Amino acid sequence: MRILYNLGMNLLDRLMRIGSKRSDKLKLAVIGRKKTFEEIISFRKSNPQELAWFHVASLGEYLQAKPVIEAFKKEHPLWSVAVSFFSPSGYEQAIKKKQDWVDFICYLPIDTPQNANRFVDLLSPDMAFFIKYDLWANHILAVKKNKIPLYLVAASFRKKQVYFSWYGGFFKQLLFCFDHVFVQNGESKALLKKAGIKNISLTGDPRFDNVYKTRLQPKLFPEIAQGITKKVMVLGSVWQEDMDNLIPFINQSHGFQFIIAPHDIHLGTIENWQKAITLPSIKYSEYRKEEQSGTWDVLIIDNIGMLSSLYQFAYCAYIGGAMGKGLHNILEPLAFGIPVLFGPLKKVSKFPEAEISKQYGCGFAVKDETEIRTVMENLGRKAAYEQACDSANSLVKDNLGSAERTVAIIKKETWKEE
Repeated sequence: MRILYNLGMNLLDRLMRIGSKRSDKLKLAVIGRKKTFEEIISFRKSNPQELAWFHVASLGEYLQAKPVIEAFKKEHPLWSVAVSFFSPSGYEQAIKKKQDWVDFICYLPIDTPQNANRFVDLLSPDMAFFIKYDLWANHILAVKKNKIPLYLVAASFRKKQVYFSWYGGFFKQLLFCFDHVFVQNGESKALLKKAGIKNISLTGDPRFDNVYKTRLQPKLFPEIAQGITKKVMVLGSVWQEDMDNLIPFINQSHGFQFIIAPHDIHLGTIENWQKAITLPSIKYSEYRKEEQSGTWDVLIIDNIGMLSSLYQFAYCAYIGGAMGKGLHNILEPLAFGIPVLFGPLKKVSKFPEAEISKQYGCGFAVKDETEIRTVMENLGRKAAYEQACDSANSLVKDNLGSAERTVAIIKKETWKEE
């Protein structure tokens, strides 16, 4: 199996290079990886101190890692922290500005044995953390070969994953490489126990810590705040499938203002939405250019990086993605204590926070415009709305502290005292 895996990695490398000629995203990934080793050499030359390496797939997993990184750095301020990304959507966003608690950011090389061994040798981490699920065999084995303490954090497993299948022996063995596995939920812990993994701790999802911090310190947008005259509904990370149901609702909802944040910023798509929406709409970039920004009915966010703080203005939110590639972050609006709507999930077990929010009474799955309207009419009743808001606050507060619990266990059981 390892031979087939390595052949697959070489094939992936070639396909990405071919695809980069047509895809801007793949082009970023290929070009970015060309300079990874040089950047590591330069960084380690000027930063030879002890180092903790965190690997994440993309931006969502980085948001899970951030509270753990912060807790780690507070315990060990003299250590350096390096973060590697697989996806350009995470890497390109992270390098736009200095990241708190992080000293070095790079792409993870394609997972061939040669790349993995060179990456680990050059970076020379004293501790390694993989976040949630992005497990690359050769990098994990290179860490293990060098006897570097290795942890899997915020892990979430499902019964149908390859690790627990009859043909997944090679991948299952990777789980035994970790010195400790920190899981988000009881189902994951039970699956690992059944598979024979021993060092497991149920510490929860660090994203709750991250989103709550955003609630306490959101970015301020006074130009948006001054234009609010009605209840605001934020439509976050929405795709065309979501807007097909939301646009008819928007066109008949004169008691609301809407902030729309597309998942992908495509001018043509935004213009099509504006044509379909009968209420006056304006792109945020145009709104800011106006000498005296006034009120707005539909504000379309045509940049990245604002969404997590926009929920401070919201009466409620709709989060997109459920009907397509996967539900986006519903914890961000829930952290602000507001109810959240989302589409019907294709893979319920992949997004446990959706089911939890429904159980608490602050999350609502809607399959079409009629169900959106029904839920919104119900939330229009004061008692129902206040109960949903209280439930959102309870859900988030009940799940805080994952990062501190994770770092405390590592410090107690596996770290050598400095």
